[in-house]
Amino acid sequence: MNLSDSKKKLALAGVVCGIVAACLAALGNPANMAFCIACFIRDTAGAMGMHQAEVVQYARPEIIGLVLGAFIISVATKEYRSTAGSSPMIRFVLGVIIMIGALVFLGCPLRMVIRMSAGDLNAWVAFVGFILGVGTGVFALKKGFSLGRAHITNKASGAVLPAIVVGILILATCTTLLKASQAGPGSMHAPIIASLVGGLVFGAFAQKSRMCFAGSIRDIILMKNFDLISVIAGLFVVMLVFNIATGRFVVGFNTPGVIAHSEHLWNILGMYTVGFAAVLAGGCPLRQLILAGQGSSDSAVTVVGMFVGAAICHNFGLAASGTALNPETKEVVAGAVPVNGKVACIICIVICFIIAFTNKREEAK
Repeated sequence: MNLSDSKKKLALAGVVCGIVAACLAALGNPANMAFCIACFIRDTAGAMGMHQAEVVQYARPEIIGLVLGAFIISVATKEYRSTAGSSPMIRFVLGVIIMIGALVFLGCPLRMVIRMSAGDLNAWVAFVGFILGVGTGVFALKKGFSLGRAHITNKASGAVLPAIVVGILILATCTTLLKASQAGPGSMHAPIIASLVGGLVFGAFAQKSRMCFAGSIRDIILMKNFDLISVIAGLFVVMLVFNIATGRFVVGFNTPGVIAHSEHLWNILGMYTVGFAAVLAGGCPLRQLILAGQGSSDSAVTVVGMFVGAAICHNFGLAASGTALNPETKEVVAGAVPVNGKVACIICIVICFIIAFTNKREEAK
């Protein structure tokens, strides 16, 4: 079962993932979100009490399904490899940085593409920043950036994160220990079974197709290879058709209800941060979950960093707010990035440059 040996198969994988996202949107996931790694990790972190923002607390089965889907399919196709040891603390920091950048923009690269397919012009603006961020990461790669080589470890080591997400699923379905939003985005979700199955399918196809939003742009810039972008194109087309067919396609900037803001500079810089850090870490947020599912403890550390980053964003007021309607006056209240978020974003970019140009291949042992 190889989906990465032709553009047609890759595009088909994108179509399947797009159908999953469309179904979850139709079944209750937040408008113009459908499937967002950053938002869903943030919600899950909130459910576990890592932050106290009551409107974004829900253990998202999609995240659990992604990891388990990648784990199951990699074991079944003998692609599971338990590896670790490549600059774990730097990867943890990059995970934190990816999440801060994503929550300044209000979404991961997956949600950026989904928002683009719904006519959200803010996402198209952010796409420019994402390309520039990936391009900066590619420049660092050409200059010799490396976090070193991972090494084969005990098989059980790579199964730790899949085991943890199973534990979260059990806590979410069999106990009342986890928190759940009663209002806001965290209260909007598809049924648990549908979300879990959707995550499993998405995770399996993402693993077999090597789906990566940062990687697809990286390959175009670095090698003039357009294979991986075929997966993203397939997903985009399906979501575009879905949004048009259901009346969710609305072209504009300040559109209430889509959880977005129109501060263009910070949309650009937020996704610049994500693109830059993702190349340094070896994959976008989605790819990190998939790699962790197929045995990479390095990616698992990055995922842990993203959970901590989500907690930091909401505990210290870094996350942006989306444009919304005032329930009393019915006036549009523009979304914005708080000062703390702007400062954090700049600091994250500086740290990315330090990481990019102080870790060279010849120094990696």
